[in-house]
Amino acid sequence: MARAVSNATGNKKTPSAIDVHVGSRVRLRRTMQNMSQEKLGTALGISFQQIQKYEKGTNRIGASRMHQIASALEVPVSFFFEDAPGPDGETVSGFGEATTSDYVVDFVSTKEGIELNRAFVRITNSAIRKRIIDMVRTFADETGLPENNGK
Repeated sequence: MARAVSNATGNKKTPSAIDVHVGSRVRLRRTMQNMSQEKLGTALGISFQQIQKYEKGTNRIGASRMHQIASALEVPVSFFFEDAPGPDGETVSGFGEATTSDYVVDFVSTKEGIELNRAFVRITNSAIRKRIIDMVRTFADETGLPENNGK
């Protein structure tokens, strides 16, 4: 039976930041593996709707289920906690390494981000890779994205 997840403020409606983060990492890895929610659910013996709830952070993932998910997605459990928010909401990284920006994780979590990444890493010629980066920057400049304030 699903239960409401209580976050740090005690609010039973809003998922905690860590549950949302862990869920987004489940979604990221699942999509990186080209695995549907249904296929992951079948591997775990649960419904795809339960996978949706885990990925949204609506339902908290218990330790044994986390272990099953990590095994099904072929990653260590620690993968789901990389760049996780700390108690004050700031991102925490182990061993003092730099944190990944949220927008990078958000982009790589999308279908387009995964497809672009897979195609890009297959390009072995560094000059071509640089030209692609330059081309994308040009497109971004022309569309006035917030990062460059439309300049």
